[in-house]
Amino acid sequence: MSDHDLTAVPGQTDAKRAGTTSAPDGTGSAPPGPMIVFDRVSISFNGRPVLEDVSFSVARGQTLCILGRSGVGKSVSLRILMGFLQPDSGSVSVDGQEIVGLSEEGMRAIRRRITMVFQNGALFDSLSVRENVAFPLREHGGLDEDQVQQIVGRLITMVGAEDVMDALPASLSTGRRRAVAIARALAAQPEVVLYDEPTTMVDPLVARRLGNIVQRLKRQLGLTSIVVTHDMRFAERLADTVLFLHEGRAGFFGALADFLASSDGNIQRFLELDAYRLPSSQG
Repeated sequence: MSDHDLTAVPGQTDAKRAGTTSAPDGTGSAPPGPMIVFDRVSISFNGRPVLEDVSFSVARGQTLCILGRSGVGKSVSLRILMGFLQPDSGSVSVDGQEIVGLSEEGMRAIRRRITMVFQNGALFDSLSVRENVAFPLREHGGLDEDQVQQIVGRLITMVGAEDVMDALPASLSTGRRRAVAIARALAAQPEVVLYDEPTTMVDPLVARRLGNIVQRLKRQLGLTSIVVTHDMRFAERLADTVLFLHEGRAGFFGALADFLASSDGNIQRFLELDAYRLPSSQG
């Protein structure tokens, strides 16, 4: 995958890339607050607590990595943010707007600003790579076919999939499907991108390439990102802040450097397990 310039992606204005917002009087001088805020969020499934009193925030243009062992509620946080799940208690806001209890119409407006890259890519099996990426552009409307194809070409080239534009998703490797899913997510012109375990079941080289894409999106477009991962090497390359979930609670929320330096026993055991699983620094 090559390092391509992303600044020509549709819908990404200079203000959005800079992570700025306008004041009510149009001066553009209002200091932006956090883009995402979870405040004391709890949710249970069949009486079993999954998240308990979890709080965190994500600043505009920053990347939060949610870490923890399997089954601690990492992906549940993303599904709450997308409105696929409703918490039992607590507040969730996007750009200052409360989304808990929001109507489906209201959530559709939120999902135009936030998109999610699923583990399986969630691509349309019957559509080619090219048609998958074009789908959000055609759904939004307002572009002629030449414009659609130009944008699709840029996005697919950006993620290094230009050699499989006409292939069907079933013929692609797991890493390629996820790269194409990122291109399709960008076509929706989001402000926030959520990544659910992007390096699961891919080799270290592919994990590095996917990490390169996420880093460039942040640097060139100013996108806010939340990355759910168990892969510390991936997190170390991307994270501005870290949320560590342990037994449904926030065991840590703060800067990556502070997380790595923490003497907390649960954090140390998590880091030791990760080092044992991947003893070398490859990828």
